[in-house]
Amino acid sequence: MTVTTPHEALVYIMVTLSAADTSMTDAELSQIGHIIRKLPVFDGFDEDRLVDIARNCQQLLEEDDGLEQILELAHDALPERLYDTAYALAVEVAAADLHVEQEELRFLQMLRDKLVLDKLTIAAIEKGAAARYRTIA
Repeated sequence: MTVTTPHEALVYIMVTLSAADTSMTDAELSQIGHIIRKLPVFDGFDEDRLVDIARNCQQLLEEDDGLEQILELAHDALPERLYDTAYALAVEVAAADLHVEQEELRFLQMLRDKLVLDKLTIAAIEKGAAARYRTIA
C-alpha cells in the first residue's frame, strides 16, 4: 500500500494522530473534517474518499510496523514545502479536544523528526495552536 497523493498523506497524519491514544474523540474527528473543508491545502480533495482513506490508514496502523510505514509514506508523498503544514495539521488535531495525551506527543515527536523540522518552526506552530485553543477559565 502506498500513499499516492499529498492529500492522502495529510489525512493519514491527522488520522494517525487522532488514533495515537486509541480513542478518536468527536472533537478530533470534527477538527479533521473542518480542516479538510476549509484549508486551501485541501482544495480539489474529494471528501467522499475520506472514509476509505481513514480505513486504509487504520489497517496500516494494525500492522507491526504500521506507524513507521505511515511516517515513511507521508514523508515520500509530501513535497518538502508541505512538511510544516503536515506538522501544523497534526498539532491542530491534537489540540482539538484541549488535552494532549502522551501517545499523541510521541507521535508529534516522531513526525517532526521524520520531516526534519527546525526548532523555531516547531515552536511557532505549537505556540500558535496553544494560543488558538486557550480557554478563559
